[in-house]
Amino acid sequence: MATREKNFWILLIFILAGIVIGGLLATFAEQVSWLKWLAYGQEFGLKNPIELNLSVITITFGLWIRINVASIIGIVAAIFIYRKI
Repeated sequence: MATREKNFWILLIFILAGIVIGGLLATFAEQVSWLKWLAYGQEFGLKNPIELNLSVITITFGLWIRINVASIIGIVAAIFIYRKI
């Protein structure tokens, strides 16, 4: 049971690393004319964050997600590498 949970967390870390590395790659690829297709994607989320003021503490909720081709390639590569390990 412990190995199954451990494997899930390792897979999750690999996927998150693939998303981050893919996003960075897309940011750099936007400036290269023949790699602009890697930055093609969609953004969605809350434009204006929701704010909850409780007088003692203020909590702000917000979420903004940017999915692009490089992030998807990063996810696929992370899963491929995870399976090989």
